[in-house]
Amino acid sequence: MKTVLAAAGYDPTGAAGVQADLKTIAANEADAACVVTAVTAQNSQGVQSAFHLPAETVRAQLNAVLDDAAPDAVKTGMLASSNIVETIAETLKRRGAPNLVIDPVLASSGGYSLLTDDGVEALLRELWPLARVVCPNAAEAAILTGMQVESVHDAKKAAAKLRRLGAEWVVVKGGHLTKTDKAVDLLYDGRSYVELDAPMLPGPSPRGTGCAFSSAVAAHLARGSSVLEAAGAAKAYVYGAMERAVRVGQGAPRLRHFWKKP
Repeated sequence: MKTVLAAAGYDPTGAAGVQADLKTIAANEADAACVVTAVTAQNSQGVQSAFHLPAETVRAQLNAVLDDAAPDAVKTGMLASSNIVETIAETLKRRGAPNLVIDPVLASSGGYSLLTDDGVEALLRELWPLARVVCPNAAEAAILTGMQVESVHDAKKAAAKLRRLGAEWVVVKGGHLTKTDKAVDLLYDGRSYVELDAPMLPGPSPRGTGCAFSSAVAAHLARGSSVLEAAGAAKAYVYGAMERAVRVGQGAPRLRHFWKKP
């Protein structure tokens, strides 16, 4: 079985972070190794606090996994600080980063910061050029580029700017675009744009959608899919999990994983 190494934060409710990564990777028929970068206190109503693990603890986890078995893909989510970003980048440069998928987790939907300002700079400088695929949502693409990203046209301009920073493929996830009646994910490889669209679903967005999309992309890349195939499969998986989202707690719903029939 192919393996994906996911490095991200810990969510005690299991709806996001490394737990969502693990569920998604397993549901998409790959095995998951998980490196924890931060421990958050959060629930369906939002993030209350986050403790950033020491960079050396993150390095030790990475080395423990990599010393035992090389993964077929790597996915990063919440990286918390510049020290952690630099540690992961240095380790992957030295040991290899097959099929690196970056979900640039900058803040929670409620606005709680999940990556420091110098961490954002380190992410773009050190890790971005190693990526096969980067998966910002529209709000993240706007922050990373300093541009307005509200329409598909805006997303195209942002994707071009983000690709010039070194990533092979950019996927601007369109669930947060405001000037469209569809959820349009825009893919760009430096030559052409591809749009993957689906109907917008009613109600509040479930937690963990970004984690699930990037992890599903990584799982399918690990299994040998092309980027276009992986993104299409990831979109279908997340859409199905959103359609079947469940209420646990008083706030946002969570994705229903393992909905696909074998």
